[in-house]
Amino acid sequence: MPDRNFVIRTITAGVNLQNLASIEELIKIHQFLKEAKKTYEGKGYFVQTIRIATNHFHEIWREQEWMKSIELLKIIDEFAVENQIMISIGQVLLPNVYDQKILNWATQLIERTTNISFSIPISQFGRGILPSSIKVAAEIMVAISQHSPNGEGNFNFAAAANCQPDIPYFPVAYHQGNPLFAIGLEYPNVLTRLIENVPKDLLQENIQAGLEEIMLPVENIALDLSENYQLKYSGIDTSTAPGLKASVGKSIEVITGMPFGSASTLQACSLITDTIKNLNVKTCGYCGLMLPVLEDEILAKRAIENRFSIQELLLYSAVSGTGLDVVPIAGNTSVKKIESLLSDVAALSTKYVDKPLSARLLLIPGKNEGDLVDFENPYLTSSRIMKID
Repeated sequence: MPDRNFVIRTITAGVNLQNLASIEELIKIHQFLKEAKKTYEGKGYFVQTIRIATNHFHEIWREQEWMKSIELLKIIDEFAVENQIMISIGQVLLPNVYDQKILNWATQLIERTTNISFSIPISQFGRGILPSSIKVAAEIMVAISQHSPNGEGNFNFAAAANCQPDIPYFPVAYHQGNPLFAIGLEYPNVLTRLIENVPKDLLQENIQAGLEEIMLPVENIALDLSENYQLKYSGIDTSTAPGLKASVGKSIEVITGMPFGSASTLQACSLITDTIKNLNVKTCGYCGLMLPVLEDEILAKRAIENRFSIQELLLYSAVSGTGLDVVPIAGNTSVKKIESLLSDVAALSTKYVDKPLSARLLLIPGKNEGDLVDFENPYLTSSRIMKID
């Protein structure tokens, strides 16, 4: 039987849509996802979510009449809700394009749908930093925060820096080419177990052996599914996706013997990342250390204790991470300040050629730096509003 200390966070399929009015491709790929979920569950695995990533919205909806697409996206969302799937429609604007009309569209989409995610590119391989995209991404974050309860609508939107196709995690996921599928795992509890009571000089060896032991059977099932359904398998995103009961912050603290944010945190982040990037499985996506403040109870607790800053989170991303994820910031944060922060994320992603990063910032209306905050979203835990230095 599979190790009960980890779950399959997502089976994500990628498919191209020709238009928004026809959902035949979504129905077809959903049939595969249902069978894949059933197959894994039949072998004792718990599958948390199934997801579909489409080609970029700006490829599907070429007209500039944004609001006409909302009704069609509502139908897609109803299909997603009914079938308990999540859908990402990729990037909604071309790189480095500023269009203020997208602001009203974005707030309407968030208000009128629940299971649809989307993104804006803020840097891109070969093009570098995209200042017009950074500006519109910052404005979207502010607009969404003002038109969704507790600002939680930004959970479904991200600024994407050098993100390639077929990352299985949302909101940055998008697809290009023939249909395929990928796997994402939630395994920090296994990671912590592999670290505890192990000499430091044997940590990487022990982590690698233990993670390959749980991932190879997952991969073998995926390869069988690929052959049986004639659908390409792109790999496992080996990122350390945490959950409220599976803290990667705890894993890091077991290595350092200190609270997250203390000296040596950076070294621990680097050690874990170096290991997960070299696992002997087929990989795709980020393959990095995920540090989502509000999805990890230890990280959220250390944020309450003011043990690390947003800038330090970005520093950890330089050696390991996937960016700034579900970071709570003051509701009155200015567009200019968010632009500055997104510019740093974009710059870091372009400094390292193969570094995909994203920024998912939750502006909380009525809350200021240092205030405690709670959430309705069952995937988020309480924390403190963080300061942007």
